[in-house]
Amino acid sequence: MPVYVYRAVTDKGLIVKNKVEEPSKQTLVKKLRENGLTPIEIIQVAFKSKTQTKKKKNVTNIQEIMKNVNTAEFDRRESARPSTVEKINLFLASTQKVTTRDIVIFTQNFYLLKKANFNNIHALNTILQSTENITLKGIIEDILAGVEAGEYMYTTMEYYSDIFPFIYINMIKVGELSGSLTNSLEQAVTYLEDSEALNKKIRNILIPNIIQFVVIFILLIGGTLYAIPEIQTLFDELGSDAQLPAITLWFQGVLETFLKFWYIPTFFILGIVGVIIFYINTPKGKYNFHYFKYTMPIFGKLIFSLDFYRLMQAMHLNLENGMRVQDSLDVSKNIIKNYVMLSIIETSINNMLIGYSWIEPFEKSGLCSAMTTEMLNIGMQTDLTEMLGKLLEYMNIDIKNTIDNITKVMPQLVYSIVGIVLIFFVCVVLVPVIQVYMGNFLLSAARVI
Repeated sequence: MPVYVYRAVTDKGLIVKNKVEEPSKQTLVKKLRENGLTPIEIIQVAFKSKTQTKKKKNVTNIQEIMKNVNTAEFDRRESARPSTVEKINLFLASTQKVTTRDIVIFTQNFYLLKKANFNNIHALNTILQSTENITLKGIIEDILAGVEAGEYMYTTMEYYSDIFPFIYINMIKVGELSGSLTNSLEQAVTYLEDSEALNKKIRNILIPNIIQFVVIFILLIGGTLYAIPEIQTLFDELGSDAQLPAITLWFQGVLETFLKFWYIPTFFILGIVGVIIFYINTPKGKYNFHYFKYTMPIFGKLIFSLDFYRLMQAMHLNLENGMRVQDSLDVSKNIIKNYVMLSIIETSINNMLIGYSWIEPFEKSGLCSAMTTEMLNIGMQTDLTEMLGKLLEYMNIDIKNTIDNITKVMPQLVYSIVGIVLIFFVCVVLVPVIQVYMGNFLLSAARVI
């Protein structure tokens, strides 16, 4: 459903501004007039949230409030005209989206205010006044309304799961439930900045090479379909015995066959994709897919390390706030989304219930390194909280090394793929073009060779 930002006035000259959802602009104008409001400006906002069809969780819709307002419509007044600043803000609102940077700034500001001993309501009110993004401002208002009503922040954030990352929400949840929200906010900032830095590195590697790959592939297909037939026609018209390279003729035949019977490979590929998606959505398929994510080449180790690091980070935070190991593990599992890790955690909790070691399932999984499990075992014999702190330092270094290795391997892998396609392009398209440029086919046509 479309979202509109509107400004309207009452008969007393009071300007009302809000963002609402309506099927059309005409419907909104009609409702405003029915409630005694004269529209001044109505602009459709481009940003569309995944949860846009739902009413705000904690904020009452302005339409419900205005149902009880009994005012008369009157002519527009000079003072009711929007100022230049308001016009600019409304224009910007039509293109605003909540970016990762917006979330980072919100979290940084919230962390600094909490560190200065602001309570949640005071901190959110302060941030709200300085927030310029109209979409994020509406979300913060909703969070604030929930906190004022006695709810946890994370319950409202879950309502906006398309804005706040799943792991981010659960980090806030762990912080609120364990009474250490300040530490959770600090960790959330680090998580967001590290994730954005990693994504930026990967984008810088992939995007230029993907563009090169697409351009070369288009030239390969276009050259084979259009340039090669023209060259062959030129040979035939001049009566030359020159032949196109065998690889060119083969690839040309493959393309012509594909274009003629395109529906067969298309349906075959769609069928395979459909079967894979269906299998992944089954409990066993999802578990196997999540296990593959932990064991896949290049990225598997990093994905597992990040999940295990966040789990240990949450446990460390909970233990510092006086939780038992069992309760800490039970709360911390909310950060994890991978079924394999969740099954290991559930086994660990069950082990503690019957008096066995909670570290044993991690050892038997074969996913954890011997160093991490040994440090946990030593921590259980000494001071687990202190050892978890050291473990996090070790894992942080290990994750950075893994990321550095990936960023070194990725360019080589991508360059290899682009290089193979480029070589194939030279053999299929450029060799015949060079053959025409050199003019040897003319000697063949004149029966000189």
